[in-house]
Amino acid sequence: MKTNVAAAFALALSGAAASAQAPCGSGATPCAVPLGTYHAALPEGPAPEGGKRPAVLFFHGAGGLGASVLETTSYLRPFVEAGYVVLGLNGQMRPGNAFGTGWSFRPESPAQRDELAFAREVLDDATQRFAIDRSRLLVSGFSIGASLVWYLACKEPALGAAYAPLAGGFWRPHPTACAGPVDLLQTHGWRDRTVPLEGRPLRGGELYQGDIFEGLQLWRRVNGCTGLRADAFETDAVFWKRSWPACESGRNLTLALHQGDHDAIPMEWAGMARAWFEARLKARPKTN
Repeated sequence: MKTNVAAAFALALSGAAASAQAPCGSGATPCAVPLGTYHAALPEGPAPEGGKRPAVLFFHGAGGLGASVLETTSYLRPFVEAGYVVLGLNGQMRPGNAFGTGWSFRPESPAQRDELAFAREVLDDATQRFAIDRSRLLVSGFSIGASLVWYLACKEPALGAAYAPLAGGFWRPHPTACAGPVDLLQTHGWRDRTVPLEGRPLRGGELYQGDIFEGLQLWRRVNGCTGLRADAFETDAVFWKRSWPACESGRNLTLALHQGDHDAIPMEWAGMARAWFEARLKARPKTN
């Protein structure tokens, strides 16, 4: 009898310890959905009034890991400090590719995974686990993760409330149409030689990165931006921005350039992107 009591007590203690552990995704153990895994950088303190938080859905670059969003030195960290949940999705290992992890983002290439379906699974799971407000979701990514963001926005404009890709875009052949308008903030380095603004050939011309300006031209058509020239210009110590806010769709298209190369993402990016995103949310018509 004493043995049974002791065993039950030990079991209860172990259960309490387990319940006190950090939730999946916020530490070494990722959260799992049928198509893959992801991590979650969680803000400190209680949830705001209403119980839901805004979020960033982030796709890493080639060879990266979703766990990078947990690093305190991450350029995404200011979002967490501002009360956002940042979701870092894990790409798949790509056989025969020197970079390792990556994404199935080019429509012309064989798909290892339906990345849109994966993103939806993660959002459904994370919404329940971490009380995410899906109406305040910013979709972002870096390099080929940013390329995936362009294709997701083109295929499913309603996946996020807005899109903020970093140093990536469409690949050739560029799409000729997209499903609908979006709010999109494209940030790119003026000196980027890995994903140049004009694109470049890879594998001896087997693949071609796309032209960011040509991709933006498509987005202007989709968004109903009738003027070729930007409507607004803003220059500060870090970013040079050209914006098309006066579009028939009511959506905003912004190009933000900085002086750096591919990996030199300014730490000021998160603050700039968050201000742009929250301004876009405020500008939308209220629904009953």
